[in-house]
Amino acid sequence: MDFDHGTVVAFAKSWGLFYLIAFSIGVLIYTFWPSNKKRFEQAKKDILDKEDKPWT
Repeated sequence: MDFDHGTVVAFAKSWGLFYLIAFSIGVLIYTFWPSNKKRFEQAKKDILDKEDKPWT
């Protein structure tokens, strides 16, 4: 099997696209999974915590 530059580039482009699509779908599934709702609601509240102030 001979791998020249064009073959490697074509392989990287096609499988890289599938990898990014699969990763994006995985992130969306993790984000909208019902058991993670409580974690994200808590994170939403924590970022606007009244005790949060700049470091001195």
